[in-house]
Amino acid sequence: MNGAESLVRSLIQQGIDVCFANPGTSEMHFVAALDRVSGMRCVLGLHETIVTGAADGYARMVGKRAVTLLHTGPGLANGLSNLHNARKARTPIVNVVGEHALHHIKFDAPLTSDIQGIAEPVSHWVKTPATATELAAAGAEAVDQAGRHPGQIATLILPANTAWDKVNIDNDKIGGNKKTVSKRTTGTTVSDATINAMADELTSAVSNDDPICIILGGHCLRAEALELADKIAQRCNATLLAETFKARFQKGEGRVPVTEIPYPIDAAIQLLAPFKRIVSVCAKPPVGFFAYPDKPSKLYPEDAHIHQLADIHDDGVQALRALANAMDAQDIEPRLQSRVKHDEPADGPLTADAIGVITANQLPEDAIVIDEAITSGRACTEFTRSAARHDWLEICGGSIGGGMPTAVGAAIACPDRKVVSLQADGSAMYSVQALWTQAREKLDITTILFANSSYAILKHELDNVQAQSGRVALDMMELDRPTLDWLALAKGMGVDAIRVTSIDEFRIALARGLALNGPCLIEAVIP
Repeated sequence: MNGAESLVRSLIQQGIDVCFANPGTSEMHFVAALDRVSGMRCVLGLHETIVTGAADGYARMVGKRAVTLLHTGPGLANGLSNLHNARKARTPIVNVVGEHALHHIKFDAPLTSDIQGIAEPVSHWVKTPATATELAAAGAEAVDQAGRHPGQIATLILPANTAWDKVNIDNDKIGGNKKTVSKRTTGTTVSDATINAMADELTSAVSNDDPICIILGGHCLRAEALELADKIAQRCNATLLAETFKARFQKGEGRVPVTEIPYPIDAAIQLLAPFKRIVSVCAKPPVGFFAYPDKPSKLYPEDAHIHQLADIHDDGVQALRALANAMDAQDIEPRLQSRVKHDEPADGPLTADAIGVITANQLPEDAIVIDEAITSGRACTEFTRSAARHDWLEICGGSIGGGMPTAVGAAIACPDRKVVSLQADGSAMYSVQALWTQAREKLDITTILFANSSYAILKHELDNVQAQSGRVALDMMELDRPTLDWLALAKGMGVDAIRVTSIDEFRIALARGLALNGPCLIEAVIP
């Protein structure tokens, strides 16, 4: 076999069975190996930001590493924005990035670039094997590195000659097609001393009648951790809060309801203002998304006492369980959300609020919701708190264009669950090619496209930073001249689409879209 085949076999042995790809010439031997070695599903994205975003959504939902195949430095660079998002979400991803044959690099051919330099800012581990015999071990190491808690990005640079050179490795020594599955590591155990000190701190706060909030992030926004946190909150009369951008948040009926720290800075400061003691669990103390004139970077009061129960590298669920035991709260019943059917508005022009109510009422059980609706989706966030139980995924790094690719990956990870993609029109244009992959793979995704023909969030930020502006500035925030034709864009890539402008039209279209077993797009025209 050649080096590329040994690498593919090594990845399969580690439990990798999906590769999100946009290959080029340097990776052709790896592509051929994917054809010769059974056991790897290959998903094509028509731009590398689709590939990396899909890997992010897949790994968040499937609970194991995702693998991408990218073409040299420019291909990696094209995928960087969603690797940035994945890094902030702490998603485990292995990137295989093709490189020129090592002997060819000195000639500075057009695609020659500093791949390691491009990879390092979004990677926790980068390696370039020098020989074909190193590839199988390097692949296993990349999978291991990516799986380190809470999730890392490993980038394996694949020189073309190492892929095509022959290797003398017994098939059995790299596992053949047998999967041994390299497990993800768990976080560091929080010490008994830290647990007991936190229990004493919270007990003292209760005695002093100090308002307390517990801010949850990372894996602590899933059902088991939420229930443990609620038991502790009841014991010490604390308020539970969720970090602003959430990799995977389990919401809805039967889950503990948690207030989310809002993105707008004034609302976030107001929410946190009463708290004198703030406990973070796998979350950072909250800061503003941006800096603003005459506003603080920290969202919490200057005189608040900040306490960390567990950082992102710790096992937050273990820490919460231990703290509940230390505070004798283990037998308290968690407060679970009941299902609420919201009153829907009568027919009229469609609004973002109407979309939020109707979507919450119609959301299927165990749906996966991808939120990149930016400003237009706030009503969906609020009303779905009491919808059917679901998983809620957000774009954690603030780099727009992650929504539709993340939906692709989530749908591949969970083919038996409906994916609902809440998508702003401006950010959708960063990765519109994801619709083509949805159609090609026949993915069960309903996209609600909020069509306000503007970068509405930038208009809010223009006011926030107190920048004097006029027609030239505002013109850069309008998506008109021409207005985007989402029906044509979707149908041109094989996705069924409908445009709606009224409440009743949306109500009917959403029911139809959710009933389909395949991709569809609803262009929801709103002010």
